[in-house]
Amino acid sequence: MSRFSVPRRRQGIRRPLPRWWPLPVCALLGAAAGGAYGEVRTPEYTATSYVVVTPTVKSDPSVALGFAQAYGRVATEVAVIGDAQVWAGVSADTLRRSVQTATSPDAPMIAITATSARAGDAAGIANAVARALTLNGTHTQADTGVRVVQFSRAAKPLAPASPSASLTSLVGGCAGGLIGGLALLARPRRRTDAGAGVAVPAPASAVPAPQEVG
Repeated sequence: MSRFSVPRRRQGIRRPLPRWWPLPVCALLGAAAGGAYGEVRTPEYTATSYVVVTPTVKSDPSVALGFAQAYGRVATEVAVIGDAQVWAGVSADTLRRSVQTATSPDAPMIAITATSARAGDAAGIANAVARALTLNGTHTQADTGVRVVQFSRAAKPLAPASPSASLTSLVGGCAGGLIGGLALLARPRRRTDAGAGVAVPAPASAVPAPQEVG
């Protein structure tokens, strides 16, 4: 029988994952989810038309500013009452949901912004609402003392206003990294072995008792 024994094969030692592993994993998952959302989401186009309210000869200039604020609040209702939905080729509900107006406290101007999945529809809706406002202003000019004039027409947008897939991927990666960091902070720390690193005091040396001198 040989004196030397054949050594056994060592089993593979699995190293534990580092404590910061949730951070890159969550960041990658968030980036992938954000990129997929940007690819699947329907692009949205926006177009803006501007309408200005001017006073007549017999009207006070400050009145035009007040009527501009009022027309801005009821722009969609005036457009629905008129023929804006017919001109734009959409329903009344679609027109209300896709149109937003903005006014300035210093200038009698109304910005009419329309949003749609198609660039041509966005420009058509914005121009239709502006046209409805100008016609309504013409019909009520004798009573209000102001005129509503279209300042500029909405142009067909060339690019969607919704974020691109690369931007949504970047936002998703940042959000995933934040979630991973929070999970890392909330994760309990590993407990050390009992008694590890605890210094045990050395036993005190015996001191001989003093002898009496006779």
